[in-house]
Parts: sequence; structure tokens; C-alpha cells
Amino acid sequence: MTETAPHLRATADAYDALAALYTDFARDALDGLPLDRSVIAAFAELARTTGSGSGSASVAELGCGPGHVTDHLRRLGLDAFGIDLSPALIALAREEYPGLRFDVGSMDALDLADGVLDGVLSWYSVIHAPPGHVPSYLAEFRRVLTAGGALLLAFFESEGGPVEAFDHKVTTAYRWPVDDLAALAGEAGFVEVGRMLREPCEGERFRRGHLLMRAR
Repeated sequence: MTETAPHLRATADAYDALAALYTDFARDALDGLPLDRSVIAAFAELARTTGSGSGSASVAELGCGPGHVTDHLRRLGLDAFGIDLSPALIALAREEYPGLRFDVGSMDALDLADGVLDGVLSWYSVIHAPPGHVPSYLAEFRRVLTAGGALLLAFFESEGGPVEAFDHKVTTAYRWPVDDLAALAGEAGFVEVGRMLREPCEGERFRRGHLLMRAR
């Protein structure tokens, strides 16, 4: 988090202020979402195919929040850890899941060596990045992934419209056309494996997009 990237500070501060409330909201968020769980399971299978042959795979959830999806990845048999911009959310994640690793960090400047991961999961975490910054996030995801590594992006889909900001309950976020986000990922060194769009469930406002990709 630097002075040259004020959106990072704004995002961290917003989530820090609502950390306990957001944790309660997110804790069971996957329970009623079978399609979401299925695409995460497909991501886990792809990540395992790039592993060292040990039967597991090293994956990072970038923008992990309170850690519930990182824990889900662990229960799918992955060697998973989480990174998030919000110190308050990381503290809560460490408290709730003491057996897992959680670090404070920014997705656009990861403290990880090149090619060390078999998978990267970005579960509604690039949504707060201003559109012009998203290519640098994708480039950083590619840098830390091994060749063939899996990437799963979850986001709010713009339903045929342009990229547009909306009033997310925590801080400003953006909806993306799925084709535009896929094209940016392609430019960053990814090949699309598949995509899943689902309509809003009760209490949701927007269509949800999911892109499953491999690193070239």
C-alpha cells in the first residue's frame, strides 16, 4: 500500500472498518451456491494437474478476506494460503483458521518468487481495482504461477454493458464484461479453459462471472 496507489489504502481502510461484520456475512456464503462450489472444484482439479506429483498443489487465494474460501480450498485437498490488503481481515482469518497461513499484502506486488504457485484464486477481489490497474494485477498473477498453472477469476458481470462502477456495500467496485476481462487475461499470458455465468440469487443484484484459465 503506497501513496502512489490511493485506491489500495481506501480499500484496506474500508474493509478494516467493517471487518467483523463482513466476516459474519461471508462465513457461510458458499453453502447455498452449488455452481460457485463447482467452479472452485474445477479450479482445484486444474491446479492439481500442474503440481509436483505429490498429490497436492500450492495455491494462493489473493484477496482472501476472512479466509472462508481459503479454508474451502484446503478442504478440497490443496496446500492453500491467503493474502489480503486488510490487516483486520487477516487477523480475523488467522483467529478463525489457525492451521492456515494468512499474510497481509497487495495483489499487484506479491512477496512471492516467480513461478512458485500451481494456482491463483481471485474470488471477487479484483473488483475494487480501477479498470486501468487490472492488467498489472493479471501480470502479477501470471508471474507467480508456474507454466500451466490455474487461475480462477470471480467477478460481477456487466451483462453486455461496458465496465462500470457501482456502489458496493464496502467500497467502490466495478462490473466487467466477461469478454473484456478474458481478453485482458489473454494479454497477460493466460489461455481460457472455460467460463461460468450465473444469474443473481435472492438478495444479489448482478449476474456473476467466473473465468477459469491456464498460464501459458
